[in-house]
Amino acid sequence: MAEKVTNKTVLFNPFSKNNPVVVQILGICSVLAVTAQLEPAMVMGLSVIAVLAFSNVIISLIRNTIPTSIRIIVQLVVVASLVIIVSELLKAFAYDVSVQLSVFIGLIITNCILMGRLEAFAMANRPWPAFLDGVGNGVGYTIILVIVAFFRELLGSGTLLGYRIIPQSFYDAGYSDNGLMILPPMALIVVACIIWVHRSINKDLQD
Repeated sequence: MAEKVTNKTVLFNPFSKNNPVVVQILGICSVLAVTAQLEPAMVMGLSVIAVLAFSNVIISLIRNTIPTSIRIIVQLVVVASLVIIVSELLKAFAYDVSVQLSVFIGLIITNCILMGRLEAFAMANRPWPAFLDGVGNGVGYTIILVIVAFFRELLGSGTLLGYRIIPQSFYDAGYSDNGLMILPPMALIVVACIIWVHRSINKDLQD
């Protein structure tokens, strides 16, 4: 029973209580860069979930055979290999999104969340908890990505996933899209608002 509780905590804590973006303040660069539209943000999030979960498992499986002096290099090689696979899959099955994400898929390799979880968790735990930790942190990251992209695309373009949401009658009445919302500085402001709301709800994080 204790193991189940532990696994549940490992999986669900990163969703909110220990979210990698709004609590640990990691992975901010990609949150600013890929959230002007919802679709690339979702694809980026799914890519990070996949890379983080499977890299955690691989490192956990081989952790006892990795020399301490080269452990970071081994972790980078594992992550880079998985990122290449994800990048090629996107080019094959979602080329337009792959073009939108551009270099940011490749920059998953340097995402602080991945290296942090590999070093802090996968190197010290068995494969199944490591997998759950990877999924949990990936989903936590994706939640913030999707929230930011939702507001930026809706208020900046009047669309969601490319579909017009704000009725034409609003525009006829004088409404106009907020062009500032699609600029990177507004992503930072939206993230700051999410952090403020999150910490207002979770009083224990204010200490």
